[in-house]
Amino acid sequence: MAGLIVGLTPQTPPIFNPGAPGAPSRVISAAEAVELSRTGYVEADVRFMQHMIIHHRQAVEMVELMRTRAASDTVRRLGERIGQSQAAELALMQEWLTSRGLSTAPENLHAGHHGHMGGARDPQVPLMPGMLSPARMEALAAARGPAFDRLFLEGMIQHHQGALDMVRALLDDPDAGEDPTLSDFSTSVTADQSAEILRMQSVLSEF
Repeated sequence: MAGLIVGLTPQTPPIFNPGAPGAPSRVISAAEAVELSRTGYVEADVRFMQHMIIHHRQAVEMVELMRTRAASDTVRRLGERIGQSQAAELALMQEWLTSRGLSTAPENLHAGHHGHMGGARDPQVPLMPGMLSPARMEALAAARGPAFDRLFLEGMIQHHQGALDMVRALLDDPDAGEDPTLSDFSTSVTADQSAEILRMQSVLSEF
């Protein structure tokens, strides 16, 4: 009897995939479940990820400038943490898109953009809401010491608030944000960047 008990293996619980309205659910394999989770996205999800990649890249560029220009150790520590989290999220977003055979770059990014005039972008207008304009990025690169620290904090607060706005816009779409990875990511962005905004506002108030 003991030998029979040892030989038993635990049963994997069945995975049910809900059917269409009025249709029954069906049992699917673990592999099918993974595939369904990887393909459950809409156009708004793809556009969100593509735009957020561009958004994050600028934040990483800002952190690179910080490494040779900041005066405050507090700002440096904050910037390094932000840079590490943004780089990790960039990798996640790129993998999410490429694993689905999607481009990491959006199409027609400039279409209808107020800063795109006659084939050249207005240096005073950011590429998308929340980002720093080319002119502000130049000013940040030209600053040093405490002046840089202030511009960096002000710019990164704006940057984070822009990311929160992007998440809210995504979740306002009733069909978007259902993909498990994307849902976890958007929740993480909201929690982490909200906390970082409060921390940066606190540091900025001391200048």
